[in-house]
Amino acid sequence: MPEFAFPDGFLWGSATSAHQVEGDNVHSDWWAWEQAGRVKEPSGLACDHYRRFAQDFDLAAELGHNAHRFSVEWSRLEPAEGRWDEAALAHYVEVVRALRARRLEPIVTLHHFTTPQWFALRGGWVRPDSVEAFARYVRRVAAALGDSVRYWVTINEPMVYVRMHYIQGLGPPGARDLPQALRVIEHLIRAHAAAYRVLHGARRGPGPAPQVSVAHHAPAFGPCRRWWPPDRWMAARTDRVFNWALLEALTEGRWVVPGVGKWRIPEAAATLDYVGVNFYGRQFIQWAPAAGAWPGASCDLGHHPREVTERTSYGWDVHPASFVQVLSRIGRMGRPILVTENGTYMQDDARRWDFILRHVQAMARAFQQGARIIGYCYWSLLDNFEWADGFGPRFGLAEVDYATQRRTIRDSGRRYAEICRANRVEIGDMEIGDSH
Repeated sequence: MPEFAFPDGFLWGSATSAHQVEGDNVHSDWWAWEQAGRVKEPSGLACDHYRRFAQDFDLAAELGHNAHRFSVEWSRLEPAEGRWDEAALAHYVEVVRALRARRLEPIVTLHHFTTPQWFALRGGWVRPDSVEAFARYVRRVAAALGDSVRYWVTINEPMVYVRMHYIQGLGPPGARDLPQALRVIEHLIRAHAAAYRVLHGARRGPGPAPQVSVAHHAPAFGPCRRWWPPDRWMAARTDRVFNWALLEALTEGRWVVPGVGKWRIPEAAATLDYVGVNFYGRQFIQWAPAAGAWPGASCDLGHHPREVTERTSYGWDVHPASFVQVLSRIGRMGRPILVTENGTYMQDDARRWDFILRHVQAMARAFQQGARIIGYCYWSLLDNFEWADGFGPRFGLAEVDYATQRRTIRDSGRRYAEICRANRVEIGDMEIGDSH
């Protein structure tokens, strides 16, 4: 059967985030949000990864990975404004050493949905001085880790973060305020630009230059009713605002929200060394004038029985052809792509493996169409705390028994390991569907 061989040095791995796996993240805004009863269940000890990271990295190495994406928790390093916990910083130094000792390339995320509680209480990302507060934190991390880390993600899913926390009210501060959301996006763009310069300026050794990006959530958007022009217009507008405006800001230094305004942010121009892409599926968009300046509403997938033939246990559409489409479009920007997240919650692990295989095959097809992809991180290495949904959804290559903290590698994890070790995938029956 024909195979596609990925380039030498291709990064194969998985991803985690601090709050979702470390446990006892008591100084973060999300911890306070959980204690107030705003979620299905609190994160608590989570996967106890803060103490078990070496064991978990052994597991990743056993699975043939050569890279691992994780996040540094700002609230551990700076639990109170201006007070730095040197032991916490030393912990993350040891985390990077542990990865390097196992020949796992660290991919370090600096903000993954959580902020210190003191930062949130004083106004969070709404305040203009939030940019300097973030840059101050990044300077600390860069001074400690800079020569040991090549790949950096400044902010995970900026658009999802803003939608979830400032439009839908599903995370702290629980806002539903569009003008506030727009200010937060502007400040996140400026914070990324500041972090980009800090990370590039902190390099002291002779090794490769830092590679800095965001992890950009990039769904494929289509109209709910193709025959109705307002749905087609709204889907295109959603794609423009959610997918492309941010990337344009970080390449050209201008952020445009159609019908709302244009912002010149010159310091953000040319601040993507690669494009981090998080992909989970396709969404159908319908006309929703009440959405105002924010993109229109997603319609129920149940309205699309002919198009949506497969769903995850989360209810999300499974559509690898859309992955090809997204990677190929982003590839035309001319920058390398690192798939920073792609994964699924499937109660049937055989379906999880099928999801992984077909999305890796889709990635191979995007390669053939000209996309320059440098790595793939499955979400997630471990079952973990999935924010408002608690511990119910299980994405891990390894199952976690939360009562005992025992890890058990799933068959899907072992089969993904075969791809990682071989650095190639069979493509003879590349059944990924069409892109419509």
